[in-house]
Amino acid sequence: MQVFYPILNALLYIFNTIVDLYIFVVIAVVVVSWLIAFGVLNTYNANARTLVRVLDALTRPVFRPIQRILPPLGGLDLTPLIVIIALQVIRSLVNSYAQML
Repeated sequence: MQVFYPILNALLYIFNTIVDLYIFVVIAVVVVSWLIAFGVLNTYNANARTLVRVLDALTRPVFRPIQRILPPLGGLDLTPLIVIIALQVIRSLVNSYAQML
């Protein structure tokens, strides 16, 4: 049984890294949306437009179902916060389950 511990640790490391990277992408979406709203980031720029499209493609499949249930409240979108909290809960559950093995 102890043969599987290094494999399990490697899989947990990869899982936690992917969750961390996705949380970083969600935070980047929030920051970019603020930069666009305040006019700091010009979406007519090809590089900025590409960045927005990539971030949107990465987060749209996760954001859309949540936005259908909880629409923006007075211009404030709580979807990124809900996604980050859900990812932290899932990470905690997976890591605690792996510790029990």
